[in-house]
Amino acid sequence: MDSLKKTQVLSDSAQFDLCDYVNHQKSSQHNLPGIYPATGSNGCTIPLFKTLMTNKCKNDCKYCINQCQRDFTRIELSPDEIAKVFLKYYTEGYVNGLFLSSGVSDTIDNTMDRLIETCSILRKRYGYQDYIHLKIIPGASKDDIKRSMKLADRVSINIEAASADGLSQMSSTKDYNKDILKRLSWIDSIRKRDRRLCPSGPTTQMIVGANDETDSEILKRMEKIYKKTNLKRSYFSGFQPLEGTEFENKTECDLKRTGQLYHADSLLNDYHFKTKELIFDGNGNLSLNEDPKILAAKNMNIFPLEVNNANYHDLIRVPGIGIKSARKIMDIRKNKPFEEIEDLKKLGVVTSRAEPYIKLKGNYQSALDKY
Repeated sequence: MDSLKKTQVLSDSAQFDLCDYVNHQKSSQHNLPGIYPATGSNGCTIPLFKTLMTNKCKNDCKYCINQCQRDFTRIELSPDEIAKVFLKYYTEGYVNGLFLSSGVSDTIDNTMDRLIETCSILRKRYGYQDYIHLKIIPGASKDDIKRSMKLADRVSINIEAASADGLSQMSSTKDYNKDILKRLSWIDSIRKRDRRLCPSGPTTQMIVGANDETDSEILKRMEKIYKKTNLKRSYFSGFQPLEGTEFENKTECDLKRTGQLYHADSLLNDYHFKTKELIFDGNGNLSLNEDPKILAAKNMNIFPLEVNNANYHDLIRVPGIGIKSARKIMDIRKNKPFEEIEDLKKLGVVTSRAEPYIKLKGNYQSALDKY
């Protein structure tokens, strides 16, 4: 099998390792395998070459297309093959970066060595200096993690679940605290010692709907991680039943759920909300249809808020006011207080959402019970 055909298979297998915020899985084009448009939280789209190094894997993750017990053709790309395919795409302007992951074909150390070798070939042999996102294999050595961070702009390790019990429902070959949380802590400590390493920051990914964990449990875990580390972002992969896996008969995750988790996770990570401020139903899950920020705001006693003297912490809790608009408000009001709702709209405030929660010079803009 030639490199292009192997790339098609391995890049399609890599679709479940997320690098964007779009709530659906995607296969790459048949004639240009491995090219994926990665959409960031700011809406910008960057084409990446995304592939697995191999779909051979010793792990038994019950949801995974590459689990060791599944019967299908196993193939592998060498570091040189990956580098050559990627550089062809890059020099022809099809992609702006590389996203590289892998199954564990033999040992964790050997798998990490080949991933690192691929990045080293690109950086040192070919002088490639643009974006690389490299997946860290759970259980990787501290030395291999540091070597990876010297070469990659971003590294990530999949946390997969919110607890050790949650992971045990999906896999028996990974130790949640030792192989994953400890490695996440190592990534953070290495980066704190040298900020030049992994300049785009680390990320993680969680599988949603493959076990019995609730949204509340998921977000409480992320809140703990954000407090302890400088994790840049979390990705939420909605579970999909795949033929030939142990979970092929489980119910597919509603993609509205992962969408709401992204909203709530942003409230924790970017807006510094606490999980206890969010509203969950009797089962511990977020509403699938209502904005989690609006639901949280309805339960707070700080509203309606006077825009002209509110602190930043409270301003960003107003539905319709984002981080950028809150900063603009604080800067402009130093010289001139806001009097009209239209003045806020010009700054990017979604006034239809914000009106019930704010006052301007003591005047209510709308009644809270209107909503």
